[in-house]
Amino acid sequence: MTDEIAITGIRATGYHGVYDHERRDGQEFVADLVLSLSLAPAAASDDVVDTVHYGEVAERVAALLAGDPVNLIETLAERIATAVLAGWPLVQAVAVTVHKPAAPIPVPFGDVAVTVRRSRA
Repeated sequence: MTDEIAITGIRATGYHGVYDHERRDGQEFVADLVLSLSLAPAAASDDVVDTVHYGEVAERVAALLAGDPVNLIETLAERIATAVLAGWPLVQAVAVTVHKPAAPIPVPFGDVAVTVRRSRA
């Protein structure tokens, strides 16, 4: 059985996109994560060392959202998933959704998002 920690709505201004104005002006990006791991050790010990410190994860994700620009939010989501799996060994799998609510789409829309799911080999 796998337990989950969900962190939603992590926000940061980034400069991702294929258009010059996106790279120049930036826009808000939002990330949602679902971390899959066993929470039984933390529940038994009541100690944060036996789980994933979600504040630290959120800070790392925000730094990636605001970090080195990429063309595609698919690439950004992959970077986040890779960083989470590399940085937190207790995480067995992660689902990362990156939202680009101000994407340059010429018709009314609510949101654009991509989701990647990655797990340890």
